[in-house]
Amino acid sequence: MGFWNALFGGQEPSPEEKQKNEEARSFDMFKYDGVKAARMGQFDYAVKCYEKALQLKDDPEVRDYLARAQVKRGDFGAAMAQLRLLAEAAPDNVAVVQQLARVAYMAEDYATMEEACAKAQALDGNNADTCFLSAQAAIGQGNPIQAVALLTKAATLNANFGDALLLRGKTLLSMGDVKGAAKDADSLLERYGDNEDVLLLKARVEHKAGHAAAAIALYNKVTEVNPFSIEAFKERGQVKYEQGDTKGAQEDMQKVLELNPDALADVSGDYSAEGVENKVRQAYSFINPLGI
Repeated sequence: MGFWNALFGGQEPSPEEKQKNEEARSFDMFKYDGVKAARMGQFDYAVKCYEKALQLKDDPEVRDYLARAQVKRGDFGAAMAQLRLLAEAAPDNVAVVQQLARVAYMAEDYATMEEACAKAQALDGNNADTCFLSAQAAIGQGNPIQAVALLTKAATLNANFGDALLLRGKTLLSMGDVKGAAKDADSLLERYGDNEDVLLLKARVEHKAGHAAAAIALYNKVTEVNPFSIEAFKERGQVKYEQGDTKGAQEDMQKVLELNPDALADVSGDYSAEGVENKVRQAYSFINPLGI
């Protein structure tokens, strides 16, 4: 190396430059090894790579990758810590604060979520996503009235925000406003008629309104869309049981047990000993028929 540098008039890199170049190569190696590991679903290894890279250089992109990998492996607290650092480094970036709110929602940390949403609102008060996240935080903290107001604003800001209408419909139904929930359900059905969540909301509205046949028909559609919907089988069985169709309720509860053998563990630890018929009687005495 020294010979060729001397021959062509170049200079040997200083020890500082060599170290800098080596650190840059190592940073790139750890960063892209982490990216490859994450793509392969190897999130534990990806986290180790990203942490090694950040020891060499504080890079926002790598910190974002690290937070995503931590979320994938369920380490929400660590992910929120990374997102807080990103938010401090870019205080005007509303997307980072929104992501912090989403991770807090996964962790059921509604106080942190509400704090993040307040910051996002301060940055952009007319952001539909922020309004939706704020509504989720309000619901988590037991304030459905505020949530409905925020969801209404989100739906006004974005006319195609189906999730906002869906959550508002569910919230209104949980508050006993069947008519309001029905309006949202009908509006969603016009646009997303084959959506499982929309069909479930409409079925619950019909059940709450006392329209058993309509509710059962809608639950039938849900099971056609998703033959593995435990909620649909359980709630349809509830309606059948209320109508005196014990056999139909038993069949639906049997399907629930096939899909999830632990579904009734809270009713009795040994469901096989008592038989499904007795289990149906017990289960439908305790479950919330709306599933909300």
